[in-house]
Amino acid sequence: MSYVEDLIDSYRRYVRLPWQDNLAGDQKVWMVVYPPEYERRVRLHVEEFATTTAQAGHAWQLIDITISFERWLGAHEYAAEYFDEPELLNAKPFFDHLVDEVKDQLASVEDAHTVVGLLGAGTLFGLGDRVKVSALLNNVSEQITGRLLVFFPGQYDLNTYRLLNARDGWNYLATPIAVNGGK
Repeated sequence: MSYVEDLIDSYRRYVRLPWQDNLAGDQKVWMVVYPPEYERRVRLHVEEFATTTAQAGHAWQLIDITISFERWLGAHEYAAEYFDEPELLNAKPFFDHLVDEVKDQLASVEDAHTVVGLLGAGTLFGLGDRVKVSALLNNVSEQITGRLLVFFPGQYDLNTYRLLNARDGWNYLATPIAVNGGK
C-alpha cells in the first residue's frame, strides 16, 4: 500500500469507532498528520476520506482555506497599497476574517455525526505570529458539533504538532491520525 493509502486506513479505524457526544470542542479535533512532501498526494485523495467517512455512516463536509488569504487580500480596499508595501500588512484582520469564515461553515453543520475536513492548514504558515493553526482551532472549537478533521502537513511527536516541520510547535488536545506515529 502507498503512504496515503496507509493514512486513509488509519483514518478508517478512527472514523468507525463509536463517538462520544459529551466531548469538549478541542477533543473533537482529529489531526491527519503527514510529511509536507505528501501534501499534493493527500489533496488528490481527499475524496477517499469523504468516501471512508460515508462508509462509516457519517456525513462529510469540506472547508478549504487554501486560498482564503488571497480572496481576503484581493477584496481588501487597500490591496494595491499592500502589494506595493507588503510590510504594512497586518495579518490580524485576515485571521479574524478566517475565524469567522470557518465558524460560519461549522455552524452550518446540522448533523452531529458529520466529519468536517479542514484543508489548507499549511497555507497559514508564515503569515505572522497571530495566524496559526493552533489559534484557529482554539477560536473555532466551540462550533464543532461532530468531528473536525484537520489535514496537517507536518509532524506530531510527544503531544507536539509542528506545521511544515517548523522548529516551534504546540501542544493540543486533538487526536493524531498518522502513519508510524506521525514522525
